[in-house]
Amino acid sequence: MKWCLSLLLCCFLAAVNALSSSGSRLLVVLDESTEKSAYSTLWSDLEGRGYDLSFESPKSDSLSLFEHGERAYDHLLILPPKSKGLGPNLTPKNVLDFLDKDGNIILALSGKSSTSSAISSLLLEVDIHLSNDRSAVVVDHFNYDTVSATEKHDVLLLNRPGPLRPDVKALFDGEGVLALPRVAPQTLGNTSPLISPVLRAPETAYAYNPKEEIPAADDIEATGSQLNIVSALQSRNSARLTILGSVEALEDKWFSATVKTPGGKKTTTANREFAKQLTAWTFKETGVLKVGKIEHHLASNGEVSVDDLNPKIYRIKNETFFSIEMSEYAYDKWVPFRGSTGDELQLEFTMLSPFHRLALQPTGKTETSTVFSAQFVTPDQHGIFSFRVNYKRPFLTNIEEKHEVTVRHFAHDEYPRSWAISGGWVWIAGLWSVIGGFLAFVVVWLYSAPVVDKLKKTQ
Repeated sequence: MKWCLSLLLCCFLAAVNALSSSGSRLLVVLDESTEKSAYSTLWSDLEGRGYDLSFESPKSDSLSLFEHGERAYDHLLILPPKSKGLGPNLTPKNVLDFLDKDGNIILALSGKSSTSSAISSLLLEVDIHLSNDRSAVVVDHFNYDTVSATEKHDVLLLNRPGPLRPDVKALFDGEGVLALPRVAPQTLGNTSPLISPVLRAPETAYAYNPKEEIPAADDIEATGSQLNIVSALQSRNSARLTILGSVEALEDKWFSATVKTPGGKKTTTANREFAKQLTAWTFKETGVLKVGKIEHHLASNGEVSVDDLNPKIYRIKNETFFSIEMSEYAYDKWVPFRGSTGDELQLEFTMLSPFHRLALQPTGKTETSTVFSAQFVTPDQHGIFSFRVNYKRPFLTNIEEKHEVTVRHFAHDEYPRSWAISGGWVWIAGLWSVIGGFLAFVVVWLYSAPVVDKLKKTQ
């Protein structure tokens, strides 16, 4: 009876477990004045994927991102507050500490109200810049909804972003049109390689304050692809931060709205599917890599025994084989990592600097992983070397594996014999010719006695 109850409990826990590979605890921070019911579809979608949602006001005294020095939540979703700050418990330092402890964050902005100084300070820490005019929005007179933004042209209609990785279409791309009302403009700095744009504004877009007169060309801060609508940051510990320029795009009315382009074509928005992809990536349901078995051994044509796997010592000029298993998390299961064309997984055999840098080729598959391998000859240099795989790409969690081995020189009985070296055959021939000539001389000398003259005896 007990084992039946245990089995039922395990099945229940598996059923309610979030699809995220890093946890199910999600904190949603929104003002008390914010209409929570306006995002009911988003909440139901997240709960349907197994997330445990907690709602807090930024000014709540009970709000805390940490408990006993550890994260109290796995993920954080911040809706733009209408006040000037995020409260005492959501300072830029606390939010960045949450990111440093592997927490994932979605920060939504809005053009309906001016962006608070706390959010501007937080984004400056990660080299994302907002407009100097905090009430500015992105406007496009060629890509707007003719139904809801006939005059202001501030509801952008954009195609879904294309593939972010070659040969991989599982992150953000897809068919359909996105409706993005009241987008708060953001631009990326040039100092951080960790930030990547997800969705850029079209070339005909620009940012300005709709409450003011149409600005002159010199007064416009940024235009076209300089403006980002959705930006993503993946820190060195693989924690993720996503900046969404239009929180209104997550409302129920835009998830299934019918919009009309300036050309007169009506279409249904794809906001709901895009919101799923965006939250799935940020909360680590997609783009998560895992390393399985790592093996290295001397190359041989037959099977390798367990005792010969992963030796600690190699000899110079050894033919060596290396393999690594890689898996990728896709919503609810681990699947073989496919890689991408022109962006190979690489192996470095390095001491202070790489002696070999080789492309790891896929050579096999298991049920949940792809086996990548390479074969090479250890360099003619003894010392402490490392097998190193350092794979860091946008929108994929970082992989860094390092395994040290010792490379020794030849032992005295391992050096090749002199006759095995073809370049020494001339000297060997000269040596034996001298020896042969000396022996021939000795033989000739020994058997060539001088002739003795016979003397006549006289009386």
